Amino acid sequence: MDLSIVVPLYNEEESLPELCSWIKSVCDLHNYSYEIILVDDGSSDDSWKVIEKLSLENNLIKGIRFQRNYGKSAALNEGFKAAKGDIVITMDADLQDSPDEIPELRRMILEDNFDLISGWKKKRFDNKLTKNLPSKFFNAATRKVSKINLHDFNCGLKAYKNKVVKSIEVYGEMHRYIPLLAKWSGFTKIGEKVVEHRARKYGVTKFGWERFINGFLDLISIVFVGKFTKKPMHFFGLWGTIFFVIGILITLSLIILKMLDPDSFSLTNRPGFFLALTAIIIGMQLFLAGFISELISRNAPGRNVYLIEDKIGL
Repeated sequence: MDLSIVVPLYNEEESLPELCSWIKSVCDLHNYSYEIILVDDGSSDDSWKVIEKLSLENNLIKGIRFQRNYGKSAALNEGFKAAKGDIVITMDADLQDSPDEIPELRRMILEDNFDLISGWKKKRFDNKLTKNLPSKFFNAATRKVSKINLHDFNCGLKAYKNKVVKSIEVYGEMHRYIPLLAKWSGFTKIGEKVVEHRARKYGVTKFGWERFINGFLDLISIVFVGKFTKKPMHFFGLWGTIFFVIGILITLSLIILKMLDPDSFSLTNRPGFFLALTAIIIGMQLFLAGFISELISRNAPGRNVYLIEDKIGL
């Protein structure tokens, strides 16, 4: 199969028929063999009824329905598991991503041999104050930390080799950092393509200011997980050693001062004594955290588990 188009969605009943018709037209025009995987993230509208109807009309349209809302990362993770196409394309369901971009994204993966292509919505129709400016700040910070030169990490329109999506696990709110997850998995040929950003035609955005706070928290998490998930003791042990050594050095200096001037020097009345004690305790706690993390990392199943209410065509 040439393509798997994975579309996570939440309350997008109005846009789904037009989106699927558009994708079908593009794929038919280029003679692609394809599947459309619509992942309903616990919608409260009639999105699933629309998916059922669309699937009856076109058996290449498949569906996954969550029992409740888990978030975009969960929807993408389940869509990636189901995808069978050589190239996997992701796009949002709100018609702000154009299916006309699919042929060039596919070409860049096949001919230019990229592992992953991320869309860049250079010209946006979002509110500048509430979305554009925070997005620019968020992307600049992510570029700095990840060392990946992309302008729009959170763009929903992306293309992947199938082996990339099968090698990563997307959880929490980590969909923003899929390029970084791919990089940690050894897929370093990551490219970018300027794509069209269309004004929203139906409904309203499902995201608020909290996504930016969550985004930065997730960035810290993913950097830590990427570097230390296999050997957490390397992180906790390093800082534990530093604090423990500082505490010992302060203690030794206090003992030496006490020996030099035993009458006028009291260990317990000096701030350095409490500083040394604090440093030693912190060091021991970090060592303990490292050992516990090491045990957890060696025994954790490392899988996402979601309640799926229904499936179509899978």
